[in-house]
Amino acid sequence: MALSAHQDQDQDQDGRDRTPRGLMPLLTLGNTAMYTLYVGVGSVLLPLQIEHIDKADKVAMLGLVSGVSAVFATVFNPIAGALSDRSGRRNPWILGGGLAAVGAMALLGGMQTVLLVTIAWCLGQAVMNVFQAALTSVVPDRVPLAARGRASAAVGIGLPIGSTLGALIGSAFSDHLSTGYLVLGLFVAVSAVLFSSLAREKPSAPDASRPAGAHAPVQVPLKKQFAAFLGALRHHDFRWAFIGRALLVLGYFCVFGYQLYILQDHIDLPSGLDPEDAVAVLTPISAVAMAVSTVVGGVLSDRLNRRKLFVAASAAISAVALVIPAVWPSWPSMIVFTALNGLGFGCFMAVDNALVSMILPSADDAARDLGVLNMAQAGPQILAPFVASVIVSLCGGSDGGGYTALFVVGAGLSVLGALSVRPIRGVR
Repeated sequence: MALSAHQDQDQDQDGRDRTPRGLMPLLTLGNTAMYTLYVGVGSVLLPLQIEHIDKADKVAMLGLVSGVSAVFATVFNPIAGALSDRSGRRNPWILGGGLAAVGAMALLGGMQTVLLVTIAWCLGQAVMNVFQAALTSVVPDRVPLAARGRASAAVGIGLPIGSTLGALIGSAFSDHLSTGYLVLGLFVAVSAVLFSSLAREKPSAPDASRPAGAHAPVQVPLKKQFAAFLGALRHHDFRWAFIGRALLVLGYFCVFGYQLYILQDHIDLPSGLDPEDAVAVLTPISAVAMAVSTVVGGVLSDRLNRRKLFVAASAAISAVALVIPAVWPSWPSMIVFTALNGLGFGCFMAVDNALVSMILPSADDAARDLGVLNMAQAGPQILAPFVASVIVSLCGGSDGGGYTALFVVGAGLSVLGALSVRPIRGVR
């Protein structure tokens, strides 16, 4: 097939390894489907489902569901990655996780109590982490070092595209939640089938059959693998990069996870504009801004050979953006905030990925170390609604300045994220 991405590497005429044909668009598809589900569930469908079950305590209940699932997902992510490492294969785990997502989403859509929603979403997080952990490991497995930048872009573009699709699907099915959940699960399943069919792989083989810079999974006991995860954080520069990303992602998703409730209870929307439709308007604005800043930030940081400057500046832009709705809670302020925050977050993620690729503790354990860094991105995304619910509740609730405090805390976390790159010594 034209898109087939064989693990038997294509070679240039001089014999150099290059990226398997068709792998880049398949990586974009897989990550787009993953973020579509995460955003569609987290920003629209799950908040609406919780509101239908317990409207009076929706903030606390959403925080409870998100907090429990956050702990589950954060623990399960490295386990899923270790299991795919031990098997020496990625595609079966991508396919299995993707197909299981359909059942998990169908189950979640039928739940009528907070307890059952929590259990179903934990199951959904489990199968999605199987999918995500295996998909994340494809780049260090199959992509030569010289093509890692393009692979990072192929992966990264899935976030703005997936965010937009997730918000649009969630909004379109706001009155039919179970159907919306099923559509999201089916999208992940289709992407998994296409990836595993077209990006074919072989079991772990000698290094000579793998792309330059990639390494076969090392078969070691799980206990040693978990010790190695912790060992990566002992590396000075990597630890500060981990902290900076975790702080910025937490600040971003503390607000993003409660966007629907913020639009319902904090923002004065124009007449005739429902909060669900407002989410569908704001998300494409963020996605476009994020895509633009991802490209521009990546290119400029390459030309100037300055990573820390761009990472710190983009985090500072996100902090400024988060203050705007706190002091001016209106629909125009949300549009300005969304555009600026998208610019800051997109530039941060693009340049921070390049920065991290230069300070990995061990070239031989790139997949493992990237898995550790993935926890700094995935964990805060899922944990953020729980943290946000505590902030809103402690600061007077949705009617007493709780959301104002949430924006301020998010800005503070972004500032701390910007400051966290200063101690990094290995790059400029």
